[in-house]
Amino acid sequence: ILLHFRFGNHSMKRENCTLITEFTFQGFSSFHEYQLTLFVVFLTLYILTIAGNVIIVTIIRIDHHLHTPMYFFLSMLSTSETIYTLVILPRMLSSLVGMSQSISLAGCATQMFLFVTFGITNCFLLTAMGYDRYVAICNPLRYTVIMNKRVCIQLVWGACSIGLIVAITQVTSVFRLPFCATKVAHFFCDIRPVMKLSCIDTTVNEILTLIISVLVLVVPMGLVFISYVLIISTILNIASAEGRKKAFATCASHLTVVIVHYGCASIAYLKPKSENTRDQDQLISVTYTVITPLLNPVVYTLRNKEVKDALHRAIGLKHS
Repeated sequence: ILLHFRFGNHSMKRENCTLITEFTFQGFSSFHEYQLTLFVVFLTLYILTIAGNVIIVTIIRIDHHLHTPMYFFLSMLSTSETIYTLVILPRMLSSLVGMSQSISLAGCATQMFLFVTFGITNCFLLTAMGYDRYVAICNPLRYTVIMNKRVCIQLVWGACSIGLIVAITQVTSVFRLPFCATKVAHFFCDIRPVMKLSCIDTTVNEILTLIISVLVLVVPMGLVFISYVLIISTILNIASAEGRKKAFATCASHLTVVIVHYGCASIAYLKPKSENTRDQDQLISVTYTVITPLLNPVVYTLRNKEVKDALHRAIGLKHS
């Protein structure tokens, strides 16, 4: 009888779940009185991010001095970051000015798929950039041979492929769940907030998400860490102080982006699920969806002499 009762209950739950055709974002409802201010701030950051990344991709494309593996990876990262922000920010901005906060199940699955794909692609592109810096500093005489065009394309293709495979796995596992609730406690279709809407126990999905998070964050972080241990040991062996300074300067921009990117992602996805409140989770999400994508063009334009020189040449050509 008990088994029949449980089976009956589960069937009723599944029947109820089939009625749900869309979700509603709760967004920044806790900050209702600041929504207009948040809109202005986020819109400004969004415009700066898009403009910065477009400028970087354009400059790298038109300036032959930047046709090197390092800047090829940077242009791919900027392109990926641009698409990543396009997936999340326009809808978030529209919700802040009172427009509809609902999204269809298909729309939610698409948003999650693109977010995961490009988020993970960014992680592995940063790893490829770390490998590039390792070869440039630790094996400079063979740099052009090792980092040839074919290898660069393969590394980018590998980063994109990992992103696609993980996204398909993750989205399929989440959207096979039956859903009973409709209010997503977030401003976009992130994995954990959507899983919380399920009628059934999601322990297996949570374990899968944790395993994936460890693999796509800890593995790239470990590879970057190993690269920089070897890079720093090589730099310390350089005889002249000027040589050490120049070698480290070529890595400083990448290292800054890596620390912030992996740091924010690790806090968001490797922490215990009940450690933070919804508001704290949203603030962490704002960091890696709004601020981190802006960091890339800012760091590489302000700290990188070659990019600044290329910008000056482009402006000079324009004026002439």
